[in-house]
Amino acid sequence: MLSNRLLDITPSVTVGISSKVSELKSSGKDIINLSIGEPDFNVPEKAKLYGVESLNNNETKYNLVPGLKILREEICKKLLEENNCKYSIDEIVVTSGAKHAITNTLLAITNPGDEVLLPKPYWVSYSEMTKIVNTVPVAIETSKNNDFKLTGDLLKKYITPKTKLLILNNPSNPTGAVYTRDELLDIANVCLENNIYILADEIYEKICYIDNFVSVASLNEDIKNITITINGFAKSAAMTGVRLGYSASNKEIAKGICAIQGHLVSHPSLTSQYIGYGALKSCSEDIKEMVKTYKHRRNLLTKKLDSINNISYIYPNGAFYVFIDISKIKNKFKYDKSLSVEFCEAFLDKFNVAIVPGLAFGIDYYIRISYACEENDFLEGLNRLDLFLSQIMNS
Repeated sequence: MLSNRLLDITPSVTVGISSKVSELKSSGKDIINLSIGEPDFNVPEKAKLYGVESLNNNETKYNLVPGLKILREEICKKLLEENNCKYSIDEIVVTSGAKHAITNTLLAITNPGDEVLLPKPYWVSYSEMTKIVNTVPVAIETSKNNDFKLTGDLLKKYITPKTKLLILNNPSNPTGAVYTRDELLDIANVCLENNIYILADEIYEKICYIDNFVSVASLNEDIKNITITINGFAKSAAMTGVRLGYSASNKEIAKGICAIQGHLVSHPSLTSQYIGYGALKSCSEDIKEMVKTYKHRRNLLTKKLDSINNISYIYPNGAFYVFIDISKIKNKFKYDKSLSVEFCEAFLDKFNVAIVPGLAFGIDYYIRISYACEENDFLEGLNRLDLFLSQIMNS
């Protein structure tokens, strides 16, 4: 008999879409995939060489649970120089991807029945991760008028005696919204006043199109003490399949995370860690070029969206997604339960374009499009979207 926790876990919508796209492509269909949540670049060559060299040097035995010393030292250097956050290596735990870092954190700081606050729209796995560790996900209803960004006043309305943690994704997946320093201070001070931890998921930090990205932990020492920063290499260095992330926290939390990780996985793959070390040491220019390309694509995409009737969108200042409001078609498009899910299914079936329904992120009436793909693909996908919307409105 399987665990009861499986009864509450919803399969990943994005993984499901990817599986369907693979099936359709295998059957010979030409699918434009705008659902992708990973870079269309490869791991930088210089980073790969660090991994190859480590294998040639037979660096394949057990190592330290929290990660290679040289990698943690380089992460500390990066956090200080780029984020104005001072950490020691015993406050860093390297993990098998950012998902792993988030799960470690939830296991280390929450108890069954604790409430975890999730501003909507939220990344698809946050709610399921909280359920897996027997905590309670509490969705916060944010407003489109504020680009779906959380505020301190709104946060106060959702705090209860059971509230333990706020998960804040910045830049946001799916909206691409980026918080300012003042906005983060407003939120973090409420957490301080109410003894609530902040899990600051900054995985898209490098893919930011405005100056002066602000890390939550940089605001002040008191806020840093209640913040667990999550980051990794999947988005910035295109290392999605290599699986490497990390958490930065105070020593007590890091020690707890390390104890859990030691029993569950020992430590991440050493080859992955050396590749990550190489990405930090030698690949800053490669990363800048990737971001430059994403920004160019963002500009092309939003210009095209501005020409399409019956939609609006959140202007993305980070990540590589755009979150599009399709609510104007709700009275013209026939659907049973979910506008966004059934719209995306019909779009894929009729126009061979895969996108993600907003319901996957907790908000219906929206769709998410990724521009982590070739320009011709997303521009053609948008042309087909324009045609589909016109057909719906004229039906």
